[in-house]
Amino acid sequence: MKFVDEFRDAALGEKLSAEIASIVEPGRHYKIMEVCGGHTHTIYRYGIDDLLPANVELVHGPGCPVCVIPMGRVDDGVAIARHADVILTCFGDMMRVPGGNGSFLDAKAAGADIRMVYSPLDALRIAREHPDRQVVFFAIGFETTAPSTALTVLRARAEGIRNFTVMCNHVTILPPLRALLESPDLRLDGFIGPGHVCTVVGARPFEFIATQYHKPVAVSGFEPLDFLQSVYMVLKQLADGRCEVENQYTRVVPYDGNLQALKLLSQVFELRPHFEWRGLGFISQSALQLAPEFREYDAEIRFAVPGIRVADPKACQCGEVLKGVIKPWECKVFGTACTPEHPIGTCMVSSEGACAAYYNFGRVARERVVV
Repeated sequence: MKFVDEFRDAALGEKLSAEIASIVEPGRHYKIMEVCGGHTHTIYRYGIDDLLPANVELVHGPGCPVCVIPMGRVDDGVAIARHADVILTCFGDMMRVPGGNGSFLDAKAAGADIRMVYSPLDALRIAREHPDRQVVFFAIGFETTAPSTALTVLRARAEGIRNFTVMCNHVTILPPLRALLESPDLRLDGFIGPGHVCTVVGARPFEFIATQYHKPVAVSGFEPLDFLQSVYMVLKQLADGRCEVENQYTRVVPYDGNLQALKLLSQVFELRPHFEWRGLGFISQSALQLAPEFREYDAEIRFAVPGIRVADPKACQCGEVLKGVIKPWECKVFGTACTPEHPIGTCMVSSEGACAAYYNFGRVARERVVV
């Protein structure tokens, strides 16, 4: 109850809101990007945007791992699942992500053996239970979830399980942020750092944003007062003329990261030369693949995959949402042709997707912006 009592206190929120209002410069428009999709849902679940001055705008970034998966990777997963001896496993969010030829849920309805799991260890258990089948784990996530995949691969090797492989779609957070900072289309004043990723990598890797691009960063937790305090920290840096990386989430995030988890990642994975991001295109060294000594557990080596790049639907503007160029309600199909029940784009599917956050919590915010 400690976090509920202390980090959701409405009176403290109003006090912090007043402090924020006292340090913003009249007539100046501030744009702060929250990188993590979990923060986007915190904003609209608790109405945090209504506690901020009108000239402080929150911009949503590419921090939802399901949202950034391109359609071609879904099609590659479906191609593997169609092998008669394959059981494809994935997290629940991935089941409804649309590919060029339908989603995993569509492929399951057509006869493919695709199963939802809660962790890669669930997939490994299925492999033990079905030694006559090939079990593939469709791995997604930023550095937050990559250590669990790495541990599972190590356990599979230790136990001599040969019918288990991983289709690796783990991505890294820093390269897309650098790509956004280099983009002429987006002007940002600061960043709210992704607390979940930082529990693994720490706050130190984000120092380049402050030193090279002169933008303040505050790594934030996910309770409403966590986020409000982080916004205050960014705005206070701007008011003081400072550009630093501050760690609001000190109760969870060590500044240098989880050294054991980082060691594990370096042991099992290596950087891909390039990887396609939905809406952002190909970004160099922005994703992980299994290191050479673990290639026997690489599903893309064991199975033939099409590897065809699939263009996003023209009506869907997930790419612009992920880059912070537009807000979800500015997409032409938001809430009409594209809903959580019938998604066209990934941002409406994931529990961390910006479009899903607006759809589920953001009706009032939408009306306020439009007016």
